[in-house]
Amino acid sequence: MHAGGFGGPVARVGRRGRLERHSLGWVCARDGDVLVGFVNVAWDGGVHAFVLDTVVAERCRGGGVGTSLVRLAAERSRAAGCHWLHVDFEERLRAFYVDACGFRTTAAGLIAL
Repeated sequence: MHAGGFGGPVARVGRRGRLERHSLGWVCARDGDVLVGFVNVAWDGGVHAFVLDTVVAERCRGGGVGTSLVRLAAERSRAAGCHWLHVDFEERLRAFYVDACGFRTTAAGLIAL
């Protein structure tokens, strides 16, 4: 699902191990036994959490699955003691993150590596 959502090849690196090492947690949506949505919540070990890799299966997009996943990620991050939930996104996703999910825009910096 990750490769399909982000247009890349299927990862050969074990994603679960990476998630377990670097994540506060993750939120999943399923249709029966099939994974149809995912949000990874990374964190700094303190009060900052970060939304990464939000993806919803193409057949389930537009029905509120992604918004529900991000909302639950925010609730669980708050319950874990985080004060801030950050997200970086491409301009084409502004309506999703700002309008649908309630993030507000802030000044930020980025260095392409």
